[in-house]
Amino acid sequence: MTQPLAPPLIQATQAAPPPALPGWSQIDWQPLLLVPALALAAMPFIGSTSTWVTLTAAGLAMGMIIFIIASGLTLIFGLMDVLNFGHGVFIALGAFVAVSVLGALPDWTNADSLPLNLAALALALVAAMIVAGGVGLVFERVLVRLVYGQHLKQILITMGGMVIGEELIKVLWGPQQIALPLPTALRGAVLLGDAAIEKYRLLAVVIGFAVFGAMLLVLNKTKLGLLIRAGVQDREMVESLGYRIKRLFIGVFVAGSALAGLGGVMWGLYQQNVVPQMGAQVNVLIFIVIIIGGLGSTGGCFLGALLVGLLANYTGFLAPKVALFSNILLMVAILLWRPQGVYAVTNR
Repeated sequence: MTQPLAPPLIQATQAAPPPALPGWSQIDWQPLLLVPALALAAMPFIGSTSTWVTLTAAGLAMGMIIFIIASGLTLIFGLMDVLNFGHGVFIALGAFVAVSVLGALPDWTNADSLPLNLAALALALVAAMIVAGGVGLVFERVLVRLVYGQHLKQILITMGGMVIGEELIKVLWGPQQIALPLPTALRGAVLLGDAAIEKYRLLAVVIGFAVFGAMLLVLNKTKLGLLIRAGVQDREMVESLGYRIKRLFIGVFVAGSALAGLGGVMWGLYQQNVVPQMGAQVNVLIFIVIIIGGLGSTGGCFLGALLVGLLANYTGFLAPKVALFSNILLMVAILLWRPQGVYAVTNR
């Protein structure tokens, strides 16, 4: 009499070791080498070590600011599959809120005191995030909710929303360019040997790393992040367990808008002036970064922003005319190597 097949199969399944968790050996290291490779490749052309250090620090700081700006859009697209071309209005809004907050605190911003300067900047950042997040909530409820799952309509309606937002900014703050100077203690540079590194750029690097770390922590190590990612993969199943995915996704959009407001403050202080059209001007750069990184990839967005920042500073020093389209060349080169970006998201 033949033996049934089920018991051996069950025994084999029980005896098999559990699948290994993703570890360092499974990380794709090749894209991570692009940043040091670009920095080292530029060194012989620049010549002076001190100049190279200064340009590299400036490029990393610029990349961090671009990442903060782009991270909100990456979050919205990666988790909600929404192409928000109106992202620029939250960037501009955050910068103009900072103008009002810092302008109302001249005793703090003009004091030769780092704690007071940082306190004023912290208030400006928090206010910008709150206002941008609140406007993002209205933006999602009034415009975006009508076009979920329709990319072409998303592009058109969110671009229209950005135009309306820019006009409202002009009504509130005026159409002219407004100066946004750095607080006193954040002006100037620190010396690293013969290389001068601006203080504000060091602060931008710290804030950029903080935002990146917080995003990875929330998305990968918390229940909230687990629910959001599960909702992206199988919305009906998560809703059947009693969780309200709609509210979670609204929260994602608000968080992405708030990050855009934070990035707007950082970019305005980087440029030391703001205009109502600044969001639209940065939009092209944001989408280049997101395409390089891989649509919806937080890590890819971070890496793409660093590459864009470094290349912009190196080419700006070596060949200013090339700097005008260097980011386009970088994007083309990356897409020829990896057509879906350096870290492709498989469900996109």
